[in-house]
Amino acid sequence: MSLVVGITGGIGSGKSAVTQRFEHLGITVVDADIVARIIVEPTKPALRAIADHFGPDILLDNGSLDRAALRHRVFADKDERLWLEQLTHPLIGEEILHQLSTSDSAYTILSSPLLLETRQRQMVDTIVVVDVPGPVQVQRTMARDNNDEAQVRRIMDAQMARDERLKHADIVIDNSQSLTQLDDVVATLHKQFLEQAAHAPKTL
Repeated sequence: MSLVVGITGGIGSGKSAVTQRFEHLGITVVDADIVARIIVEPTKPALRAIADHFGPDILLDNGSLDRAALRHRVFADKDERLWLEQLTHPLIGEEILHQLSTSDSAYTILSSPLLLETRQRQMVDTIVVVDVPGPVQVQRTMARDNNDEAQVRRIMDAQMARDERLKHADIVIDNSQSLTQLDDVVATLHKQFLEQAAHAPKTL
């Protein structure tokens, strides 16, 4: 495993738009949101634990997790969110490490909304924060997820504050600009990361 670039940002900041552009350049992206779905697949022990804790109504008719129902429950009750995090964060971390260690691209990206709030920050060499103003986060998330504003703001409140997140950034991407400008930013960063990777010591 060579250089690992961590990409994070608040909900609705457009992390996916950024990481998709790196993927198009041939870079492996390990996405913590996808990993979080893998560990709660119907055959996995974590899903059984979640169903035992929250009750069978947290499952869809096909036996898979009702993610919208779970999101509503945990962001309405801090204790329930902490319980879920204690169950899932170690499992997510193990799967992320596995995917990072098997990446064969010039450098690897770890995309995670909780990069700075968890031990995942120890897995990366450089932290990139994708940033947009708070009202843009709300508008984009409401349009994307069909959530009401109160639900979106509860999710935002559970995440690291924008100002605090920016303090930890090695690089900030302003994603309130046009997609053409985003293309240019990613292309420039890609060259920078290739140069860093060429001089980075390999581990694992």
